[in-house]
Amino acid sequence: MAACFCCFRCCWPGSGFGQGHIKLQELPIVKLDTTHMGNDVVIVKSGKRICGTGAALANAPIVQNKAYFEIKIQSSGVWGVGLATRKCNINVVPLGDTPDSWILRHDGTLYHNNEEFGKVPQIAQEGDIVGITYNHIEMNFYVNGDAVNVPFTGIRGTTYPVFYVDDGAVLDVQFEKFYHQPPEGYDSIMIEQSLL
Repeated sequence: MAACFCCFRCCWPGSGFGQGHIKLQELPIVKLDTTHMGNDVVIVKSGKRICGTGAALANAPIVQNKAYFEIKIQSSGVWGVGLATRKCNINVVPLGDTPDSWILRHDGTLYHNNEEFGKVPQIAQEGDIVGITYNHIEMNFYVNGDAVNVPFTGIRGTTYPVFYVDDGAVLDVQFEKFYHQPPEGYDSIMIEQSLL
């Protein structure tokens, strides 16, 4: 019997008998980017929670036609969510004061280039879910699954989801396994094949 086992080991080297195992490489997932976050930002929960002071971008731009992502307001305070280019200053909050960010702020106002572009009628509170859709024409917001019907248009350049916090705010971001069903045709952000 031992001779048979020895023959088996000789015929199939590397078949798990003390040989090194090949590690499977995990596919990258969209999460908060620790290389593009403010100096006083803290990112925890495997890149899904932002706290502290400042902003963080997601680790992938939105390249597909219709993308959806969400935040859950874990703790209220000063916060914002939207889109930004990598030129955006992630250490200065609130965002929306420069041409490099398009932001829904905690008070319900939409800001870009230091200009107010509208106000959502339903202001999100602690515990609420804010959904964001983007189709390269407009960005729309949803509070607890309901559309607020105040779109952001005129967004230019390669944009990333962006989130900022201050004054005790804590946000959990969801790039998949959403709390609410995305609108028809929208799905989670895909990582571009060239990034893989």
